[in-house]
Amino acid sequence: MTTSAEPAGRAPRVLLLDDDPFVLALLADMLAALGPFEVIAETEARSALAALASRAPDLLICDLAIPEMDGIEFLQAAASQGFSGRVVLLSGMEAGVREAAHELARVFGLRVTGVFRKPIDIEQLRAIVMC
Repeated sequence: MTTSAEPAGRAPRVLLLDDDPFVLALLADMLAALGPFEVIAETEARSALAALASRAPDLLICDLAIPEMDGIEFLQAAASQGFSGRVVLLSGMEAGVREAAHELARVFGLRVTGVFRKPIDIEQLRAIVMC
């Protein structure tokens, strides 16, 4: 499964950011079931920002409620670093908060391709990674 943004022969690289290790493990397991992905899982925003810079993921799946810095601050920092991959917002927060985060991420110049309420199911995840 290769898109035009991925170098030939490399599995798509996905960075997961969520402060809940269970959610990270669940997402990683679902991605493993969907195809060959290189998954980078981070529970802390600063580590995720470092991974954005050093690993250049194709897709970022990001929670909005992160203890170290909120999701909006994280998205602004990701944009400031020049992150050009796709972004999916995944949160248990109410719809209005998710939509506001979506609009702000777009204002920051990020390519938001989805906003989902937790928990996400495998079919929703399939739709994300196949687009």
